[in-house]
This record gives sequence, C-alpha cells and structure tokens, in this order.
Amino acid sequence: MRRSSLPLVFAGITALGVMLPLMMMVTVSLNPDEQDILISMGSIKSFIPHEFSLKNYADIWLDPQQPFARTMMNTLIITLSTLSLSILFNSMAAFVLAQGTLGLRKPVLLLIVATLAVPAESLVLPQLMMAAWAGLIDTYTVQVLPGIAHAMSIFLFYQFFSRIPKDLIEAARLDGFSFFQVWRYIAMPLSKPVISAVAILQFLEVWNAYLWPVMVTRGPEVRPLTVAMASYFGTNQRIPWGDVMAFSVSMAVPVIIFFLIMQRQFIASVMNSGVKG
Repeated sequence: MRRSSLPLVFAGITALGVMLPLMMMVTVSLNPDEQDILISMGSIKSFIPHEFSLKNYADIWLDPQQPFARTMMNTLIITLSTLSLSILFNSMAAFVLAQGTLGLRKPVLLLIVATLAVPAESLVLPQLMMAAWAGLIDTYTVQVLPGIAHAMSIFLFYQFFSRIPKDLIEAARLDGFSFFQVWRYIAMPLSKPVISAVAILQFLEVWNAYLWPVMVTRGPEVRPLTVAMASYFGTNQRIPWGDVMAFSVSMAVPVIIFFLIMQRQFIASVMNSGVKG
C-alpha cells in the first residue's frame, strides 16, 4: 500500500466508525418489534429489521402526555435566540479587543480566555440562586442568558478581527465611518466563516444542554428536548429502544440540517485557519 493512501484509508475507517452507530440508530427507530430490537441489539441483525414502520415516530410525536412538537419548538427558540445574541455581543466585544484603543485589551482578553478553565458546573449554583431571585425560573430567558457571553466565541472572533489590516480600518475611519460602522459594514461581512464556525459549535452546545435546563424548568411549557427525553423515558422500568432511537433521530435532524446550511462557510473557516502569511 502506498504511503500517500494511508490517510484516505484512515479517514474511511473513521467515517465508517462514525456512520455505523448512526445507521443503527435509524434502522432501530424504524423497527416496530421491540422484542426483535432487544434480540438483535449490537449485532449485524440490528441493521436489517424484519419490517420497517413509522410506529415509533408516531408514538413519540403523537403522545398527548409528552408534546414533542412543543418541546422541539422550545429547543429551537432557546437555541436560535442564544445563537443570535451570542454572535451579536461576542463579535462586538472581540472587535473592541482586537481593533480598539483601550490599553488593557490584552489583560482583558487573557482574563476572558482564562474562564475557559473554569468548569461550567461550578457556576450552576450561584446562577440558579440569581435566577430564582430574579423570578426567571421556568422561562425562556433563564435558558438563553447564560449562553450569550461565550469565551470561546470571543476568542475566535478576536483571532479573525486582529488579522484585518489596520490600513483598511483607517481608510474606513477617514471616510467618516464610526467605530460601530466599521464593525457592522466591514468586519462582520468579512467574518462569515468565523460566524459559521461559532454558530455550529454553539448550536451543538445549546441544543444538547441538559444540566442547566433541568434545574430551571418545571413543566413542559418551556422544557427543551434533552429534559423532555429524560422525563419521557426515565420513568419507564423497561426502556422502549425503538422509541428512544426515534426520539434521538428526531433530535438529530435539525442539527444535521443546520450543519448542511452552514458547512460551506465552516469549511472555509477551517481552510483559512491553516493559511499562513
């Protein structure tokens, strides 16, 4: 085997290792026979069920005790709201740190990056006490606010904005642009690859969040999918694997769609990050 083909072989094996569990999740979700699922789970037979049916999806989507459509809408509202506000404010902060004239820009950036070393779990209790004091428990707001200020997003935006030529910024200022207008009309249009990378990373983070939502939600009115899934299946003594997989596939579809929409700019950001000079 030629040495140049080894990376392709490795990439193929890695892709297969990622795809096989996803394929099994889909095929199990289409198998209406729970006994057949338990017998074939983990074997090659799980990829070839005796019959295909949408019964498991109907059980999930049409269950009146657990309104799946409502929890899906809740998750979309929380995720997209957090994402929009995070990109807006974090890009502003990063642009000030990268192109501003403040003397403490570097120490402030180091302080922000240092917060990445602080476990999010250590902040849950004080945040919960503040949310209860403010009367925000069981609302969309309490699930959106903690995700807006995002150190990694600020750092990624900073890395991009700091590479914008000073001459371009100065030319815009000479043309009468304010500092805010330079950010809005020059920096942000140029930063589409970074916006895409930040959007995908934070979309996954908020979409899959469980600890904070389970602590600040009480009923199904504002409950996201992760909490609804634990509530739906956590009370069953016998796990209905067909329904679990149907729920998981339904949760994964919006993530896949979002990635497909953003993938072009995301790949561009990865390629640009490897370009030197």
